Amino acid sequence: MKAVILAGGLGTRLSEETSTRPKPMVEIGGKPILWHIMKMYSYHGIHDFIICCGYKGYVIKEYFANYFLHMSDVTFDMQANTMHVHEKRAEPWKVTLVDTGDESMTGGRLARVGDYLKDEEAFCFTYGDGVGDIDIGATIEFHRKHDKWATLTATFPPGRFGALDIVDSQVKSFKEKPKGDGAMINGGFFVLSPKVLDVIRQGDGTIWEQEPLSELAELGQLMAYEHHGFWQPMDTLRDKQHLEGLWASGKAPWKKWD
Repeated sequence: MKAVILAGGLGTRLSEETSTRPKPMVEIGGKPILWHIMKMYSYHGIHDFIICCGYKGYVIKEYFANYFLHMSDVTFDMQANTMHVHEKRAEPWKVTLVDTGDESMTGGRLARVGDYLKDEEAFCFTYGDGVGDIDIGATIEFHRKHDKWATLTATFPPGRFGALDIVDSQVKSFKEKPKGDGAMINGGFFVLSPKVLDVIRQGDGTIWEQEPLSELAELGQLMAYEHHGFWQPMDTLRDKQHLEGLWASGKAPWKKWD
């Protein structure tokens, strides 16, 4: 199964970090949060990634092009003009980096990578700025059992996001950023059928969290896997510092890998 990760937004609320790099490349514990998200998926056996690049996408491309340099000890023999990588820490990953435009919205970016997904039975889809102790394997199993087009991970917010009305695990309505009443919210970590690409109709300007999700809910094709554990997006510098503190403590809830 493939996992699509959105990594092209401007990250304006984290401008202290994103003036020189896209938000998914902002580091937690010396590693980009994008790396943390990919490690979460890889722990659950998903190793094939499609990264939707946009704003400063070349930074992401350069990171993966030089992955060994980032992750291993290296000896450069300047006189012989050679490089020797010690103890290569290779990940079992296949990473496809797609330029989905600097100005595209979330749904538009997903539509832009549709050709890589049309032959899939299902695929994962998430944002490039959030982590949690999500049981991704369980979300996939849940999706396969209900046989609808879309599954999202519903969780409780540290802030206020799009609220969901859930009845018997089916999403009946989706409201973007309401005033808040303690309802569960869209935490991302979707499992989707390629059929969802048909509800993205406004091209690059389509916001996934608006018309597409609302239409899927109205069609009875949007289900919710309820996650009651840790979930945290990195929207602000305060969020980054919170995640940094958890990682430094050695008790980061999302770190399930060795």
